[in-house]
Amino acid sequence: PHGLRQEDEDDHNVGRKSSSPATAFPPAVSLAATWNEDLAKEVGDALGKQCLDQKVDILLGPGVNIKRSPLCGRNFEYFSEDPFLAGKMGAAYIEGVQQNGIGTSLKHFCANNNEHLRMTISSIVDERALREIYLPAFETCVKKQPYTVMASYNKINGVYASDNVRLLDEVLRKEWGFEGLVVSDWNATNDRVEGIRAGMDLEMPASGGKNDSLIVEAVKKGTLDESALDKVVERILTLLFKCEKARKDDYKADYESAHELARRVAEESIILLKNDENLLPADEESDLLVIGALAKHSRYQGSGSSRINPYKLLSFTDCLTERGKKFDYAEGYTLKGNGHDERLYAEAINKAKNFEGTIVCFIGLTDNYESEGYDRTHLSLPAAHDKLVNALKELGKDVVFVLCGGSPVLMPWLKNTSTLINAYLPGEAGGEAVYDVIFGKANPSGKLAETCPLAENDS
Repeated sequence: PHGLRQEDEDDHNVGRKSSSPATAFPPAVSLAATWNEDLAKEVGDALGKQCLDQKVDILLGPGVNIKRSPLCGRNFEYFSEDPFLAGKMGAAYIEGVQQNGIGTSLKHFCANNNEHLRMTISSIVDERALREIYLPAFETCVKKQPYTVMASYNKINGVYASDNVRLLDEVLRKEWGFEGLVVSDWNATNDRVEGIRAGMDLEMPASGGKNDSLIVEAVKKGTLDESALDKVVERILTLLFKCEKARKDDYKADYESAHELARRVAEESIILLKNDENLLPADEESDLLVIGALAKHSRYQGSGSSRINPYKLLSFTDCLTERGKKFDYAEGYTLKGNGHDERLYAEAINKAKNFEGTIVCFIGLTDNYESEGYDRTHLSLPAAHDKLVNALKELGKDVVFVLCGGSPVLMPWLKNTSTLINAYLPGEAGGEAVYDVIFGKANPSGKLAETCPLAENDS
C-alpha cells in the first residue's frame, strides 16, 4: 500500500522475490498521523504514476482495517482505530491512485484485526459493532468505487469472508452499490463454488486449475447456476479492458519529486509527545552525539509482503553526513533479539557521560518485533532500549529521544523523560524529516490516530 513491489519474475527465490526500486512512502500508520486528506490523495497520485511507469494495473491497498489491539503485527499497514479517520484517509488515497487509471484493492474485507491464526480464526461481531466500528471505513471508501475489494482470510461469525453472501453480495454490492471486482487475499479462497455464489470473482494467486474444474463440474451438475458464473466472468473482463485502456507504454514517473513528497509526509506525521525543557528545536551549530542503531539503520517500513525496495533511502546519520553536520555516534544496542550488547551499551554511556551538546537517542521496535504474519506478544520495547533510556536519564543529561515503530509501546520511563518525538515508520526520507524537525526546519504537526495504553491490560 505504501509503495510498489513489482517483483522480478526471474528471481527464483522461494521466499519473497526481489523487486524493482520504488518510493517507500511512510506507511498508513504515519500517513494517518498527518490527518491530511489532501496529502493522502497526493501520495495516491504519486503511487498511481509509478504504477503506470512500472506497468502495474492494480495496487494492493489501502488497508483500512480497524486497529482493535496495539498487539496486531500488521497495524503499521492500517490507518487508525477510528473508523471516520480511516475512511477519510483511505478514500482520499483511492481517489489519488485511480485518477491515473490505476486500480486499488480495498482490503481486507472485513474484521481482519489480528495476524495470529488469521487464515482460520472467526471474528465474532454483533451487528452494532460491525456497523459502528468495523464496516464504516470500508463503506466510505467504497463510495469512491475502488476497482477491487479484497476478501480477507478470516471467518466473520463462522463464515469465511470469501464465501460470505451477506457481506459480499447483500452489504457490499446491493447496499453500498459496489460495481467492481472482489478478489481473494492470497490463498484466502475457502470454497471456490460457494465463493462464486457469494460474488467472489477472482481467486489469487491460483489453484493450478483445480478450482476451475470444480466450477465446471458444479455448472454441469446444475449445483451452480451458469448465470452466477457469467456475472463473475463479466466483472473480470470489464476490469481487464479498463486496465488495458489506461496503460501508457512510454510513461516515466518522477521518482525525485516522489522522494520529496515522502519527506513532506514524514515531516507532517512526526508527533511531538514531550518538550518539557524546550530542547527542541535544537541549535544546528551545537555539538551532536547520536545514540542508537536505529539512527544509522533506519526502521522506515514494516515487515512482510509490503516491504519496498526503496528508490533513495536516507537514515538520520546519512542525512547528517549529506548535510555536512559533524557528529559523534554510538550504536548502543544491536538490532537482534532484545538488543543487548554490553560493549555497545558501555560505549554509549561513556560517550554521553562527558558530552556537552545535543544528544539524540533513537529507540523503537526492530524488524523482528512486528510483522505481517504474527502478532506481538507484549507491548514492551526491546529490553536494551529501555535500559539505555534509563541509564541516560540517570546521567542527568538532556536527551532528545526519537521513537520508531509501527504501533504503540509501553514507556515506563516517560515521566522522567523531558523530550520525546514519535517518528513511527517515516519512509525512505525519514532521516531527513527527523533532522528537519529536530533542528526547527519543520513543525512536528502530527497527531495521534490511535490510543497509546499506559499498561498492557489497558487494551
